[in-house]
Amino acid sequence: METSFTPLASLTGGVLIGLAAVCLMFLRGRIMGATGILAGALWPASRSDWTWRAAILAGMFTGPWIYFGLTGGLPAIDVPSATPLLIVGGVLVGIGVTLGSGCTSGHGVCGMARLSPRSFAATLTFMITTALTVYVVRHLLGA
Repeated sequence: METSFTPLASLTGGVLIGLAAVCLMFLRGRIMGATGILAGALWPASRSDWTWRAAILAGMFTGPWIYFGLTGGLPAIDVPSATPLLIVGGVLVGIGVTLGSGCTSGHGVCGMARLSPRSFAATLTFMITTALTVYVVRHLLGA
């Protein structure tokens, strides 16, 4: 398996995510953590709380279609795992998000920007776990 690095696309995506996080904090005083936004949209505290969450989720859904309209194609995405494995991974991520009181976007982008010690610890845990997982999958399991 080969991983291709796309610095311009990665930088552009990072800048857009950062701008969106700053705008949400400035305009609504809220943290831009994807799982918290989704959970709050499913179980909103109020109508206005649901509205901004739904707008962000709509943007996440329509963004690829806007990209398609502008470029005429979507980036190639190859998922070399079987569907049951993806489901198990999704459940494990959900458990981790619950136990870690947030997801990678909430802790890594917003929490670290606020100098939250809990977010630094969570992000360090994410990164170490990711590196170990990649090593095991690629070098020990031979995928």
